[in-house]
Amino acid sequence: MSGNESRNQAIYQITNREPTLVDKPKSLSKIWAQDVFNLAKMEEALSKSAYKAIKKTVQTGAPLDAATADVVAAAMKEWATKKGVKFFSHIFYPMTNATAEKHDGFVITSPDGSCITEFTGSLLIKGEPDGSSFPNGSLRMTNAARGYTAWDPTSPAYIMHTANGATLMIPSVFMSWTGEALDKKIPLLRSNAAMNTAAQKVLSLMGETEIAPLNSSCGAEQEYFLVDENFANSRPDLLLAGRTLFGAPSPKGQEFDDHYFGAIPPRVQVFMQDFEDRLYKLGIPAKTHHNEVAPGQFEIAPYYEAANVAADHQQLLMTVMKITAKEHGFLCLLHEKPFAGINGSGKHVNWSVGNPTQGNLLDPGKTPNENLNFLLFCGAVIRGVHLHGPLLRAVIASAGNDHRLGANEAPPAILSVYLGDQLEQVYSDIKEGKLEAVADGGEMDSGLSQILNFTRDPGDRNRTSPFAFTGNRFEFRAVGSAQSVSGPLVAMNTMLADSLNWIAEKLEAALSGGADKNAAVIVVLKELMELHGNAVFGGDGYSAEWHKAAVEERGLKNIPTTADALPAFQSDEVKALFESTGVLSAVELESRYEVYSEQYVLSIEVEAKLVIEMAKTTIYPAASTYMMDLATTYSGMAQMGLEVDKTSAEVVAVETNAMMAAVAKLSTAIEKEDFANIEEHMQFLANDVCSLMAEVRLHADTLEGEVADDMWPLAKYREMLFIK
Repeated sequence: MSGNESRNQAIYQITNREPTLVDKPKSLSKIWAQDVFNLAKMEEALSKSAYKAIKKTVQTGAPLDAATADVVAAAMKEWATKKGVKFFSHIFYPMTNATAEKHDGFVITSPDGSCITEFTGSLLIKGEPDGSSFPNGSLRMTNAARGYTAWDPTSPAYIMHTANGATLMIPSVFMSWTGEALDKKIPLLRSNAAMNTAAQKVLSLMGETEIAPLNSSCGAEQEYFLVDENFANSRPDLLLAGRTLFGAPSPKGQEFDDHYFGAIPPRVQVFMQDFEDRLYKLGIPAKTHHNEVAPGQFEIAPYYEAANVAADHQQLLMTVMKITAKEHGFLCLLHEKPFAGINGSGKHVNWSVGNPTQGNLLDPGKTPNENLNFLLFCGAVIRGVHLHGPLLRAVIASAGNDHRLGANEAPPAILSVYLGDQLEQVYSDIKEGKLEAVADGGEMDSGLSQILNFTRDPGDRNRTSPFAFTGNRFEFRAVGSAQSVSGPLVAMNTMLADSLNWIAEKLEAALSGGADKNAAVIVVLKELMELHGNAVFGGDGYSAEWHKAAVEERGLKNIPTTADALPAFQSDEVKALFESTGVLSAVELESRYEVYSEQYVLSIEVEAKLVIEMAKTTIYPAASTYMMDLATTYSGMAQMGLEVDKTSAEVVAVETNAMMAAVAKLSTAIEKEDFANIEEHMQFLANDVCSLMAEVRLHADTLEGEVADDMWPLAKYREMLFIK
């Protein structure tokens, strides 16, 4: 089967596909968290003392004793086995943006040959996967393989159902035998603890007496594409690289803006219902779904949760999304730029901090100029972004995200803070040493009697800002769709902890000098804005004027590629930040630089090899066959004395030769090995190899527009994006 024949067969399979049947929607109250061993289920299963102990651990992070762990383990096993579970797994999150799991049975044998189920506190608390086979950045050598998983009681265990059965999943940390963090959860928990300690200092200085432990919260908007598996299975680039390495633009793309918030295709709607019901059973609060800007692109957004749980849920959401999509005949694409020429996908991370006693400390209230706690915490964010913009760029760096950042659908690779008109005026006043009332948003009046008036927000939204205040939180919009949210959360929590420590020191000095609370806050924030106000920008982040002014006038850094971004992990400023807060040691930080650099190198090399293979074995044969057909046609026409325009054949010949010449250069380039260090290797890939890949693609995509449709071997954009 060749060319358009295979594509026609795919289209036939799609258009004649029997719809996937799903259960009728059930009420949320009946399915919510039915597969989660949460506090509500523990209260039913545990003694009062055990429940009180585990509840305190979950809500405050207090230590849990071994005896209570034994009680929890027994209850957890009983609950799970009643639901048909025979295996358990300490699920953890290595430094690959993926999840990892090793399944163990509850079964043990007796001397008489019988077997029983057993699950003790020691089994719950500790597991032991191989510690050297995961990327570890030279923290562990191959012959030093021992690694440990350890139960995180602050994130609830759950049951994962698949076609092969059900498994009890226990969220865990992952560390080496020598104690270094090999995962993304340990740094996240440490960063939250550091932020809590620093925040408590500031709130105490502000006269707060009852201060509950503070936690960061996260709500991550997940964008994704759905492509029918009949098309995807014929595209090696989609299957192995997650994006199309070749593909001419569709005659119709997103120009009409008719897909964004449009009617959801029926087949996709069925998938969404099934997907979200599964999320609800797992206690993941899916809140919103809709069509995104690009054709074939969609979004789901869960409600806010504590950052640690939200990070676990984000990883689980991506897993469930892919599994459910496959059952509905789709391939779910989480790559940041699966299709050229249309919008890519991000994962906007909405982030805030708060506690039960002081509430959300990034909520300005109706009079932000009077909300001193808010002003200090928001000021701490401004300082953090200004000082550690390169770190924020580094934690969202990936080969995939490089294609998206700075394009029309994503914020630029210059880290700045958007506050909105009202807050920008407040901090401008503070910089001048005053704190005055500011205008609110007023009332929105549509001029229609039947439409009720409502209060307008005090500031507009800026979709070009990478780090924007959106009413009661900051939205980190530059995070990639395939990435774990843990890295960005660690960076934000840690920079906030550092800034709050700085504020506490300055505030204590001002108060000790006799200033009252209001005056002390103004003094501290005035200095903060003088030093770090250059990070605040409310204009068009895409404009050439901003790019020029940001670098030349404000001293901000434009960091376009992952190769440029990752070295921030090795800077003295970032090392001091993580070591001073206790979030990552120097060796743990270095390991992350090595792992992320290696992931980048491997990603580009896989893509380059695919470009070469597909160009040589798929596109070149199609173009050559078409030229032979044209030659036969021209010869026959000439024998009949007819003249034929040979322009098309000439274009195909020129482009085919140019493509193969570029392939030869790319083949030579990826064989280069004599690099002084990993940074030089990344720069070579970012500049030379990526440019050569783009050169091959340019000629191949031109050929797609010239070769007869019935001979083109790859599913086209117009088919993958619009046929569902």
